[in-house]
Amino acid sequence: MMFKRAMQLPFAWIFASIIGAFILFLSIYIGVKLINTGGVQADYEIAEKIGILLGPLETGFQSSQKNDMEIPVSIRIYSECDESGNFGEQKIKVSQFLLKKWTDSNAIVSFQNRYIFSGDYSEGKKFFIFTKQFEMPFKVADLVYLSSSEENYCFMNAPKNVENELKTLGQENIATSDCPDNSINICFSHGSSCDIEVEYSQKVVIKGSDRMYFEGDALMYAAIFSEKGIYECQVKRLMKRLGELSLLYRDKATLISNKCPSNLNLELLSVAAGNIQDSKSLSVVGKIAEDINKNNEIAYCKIW
Repeated sequence: MMFKRAMQLPFAWIFASIIGAFILFLSIYIGVKLINTGGVQADYEIAEKIGILLGPLETGFQSSQKNDMEIPVSIRIYSECDESGNFGEQKIKVSQFLLKKWTDSNAIVSFQNRYIFSGDYSEGKKFFIFTKQFEMPFKVADLVYLSSSEENYCFMNAPKNVENELKTLGQENIATSDCPDNSINICFSHGSSCDIEVEYSQKVVIKGSDRMYFEGDALMYAAIFSEKGIYECQVKRLMKRLGELSLLYRDKATLISNKCPSNLNLELLSVAAGNIQDSKSLSVVGKIAEDINKNNEIAYCKIW
């Protein structure tokens, strides 16, 4: 009888251990599934909040401004651009580092009125957001430059206007002197330690074999902070917006033409913007915009 009870005890213990292990495994499995599901939901929510956060950063009467964003866990912010449709779309996707791996989510948030310039993705817990107006010749949109606190940018020998703007901005990961050793060096004159070269008078940013053309400082920063694919796509989106705004200003000029005649060829600007193939064509649109702006400045009734 004692032997039988002794045999029953280990069996009962083994059985209980197996059941306990199974329950523990099931709990861990369900927990991981819930965490992953929560992660996907959180990915979506963070991406949505990032897009919403950019709204108050619109510059209004200011030329540029900045803001910081800090997250309690490491994330990757993926910025994607889609040029299809009337205005194209800015897409944001977020991945979190949970349970020693990155969440794999297809939760994408889209915005038609956002223009983010960054690498394929930015990684970290703290991010810097710097915005600047893009005008051609009137305000077209606020451009957003996104970077991680883990990336440092050094603007070497920048023109005085660029240097002064960056100093006034006071963004932690941007320097114009005393640059950290691990900085991404942006050279405005040729040098041996340049990661990015800016030919300011020629209006071109060079990254390795990639050349990105710009009109105005807003697009210069855009080319510096973003990959070529993203930059070219966003330029096309901006030109679509410029084309539509040009027609709106044309209609405004027509409405007041009896009292205030003007010589603004806004339809030509719309057509030129709509025909752009890549950033190299920006100079044509820029020249038309410059001539129109001169005529608007001397007009009795300014359209913008």
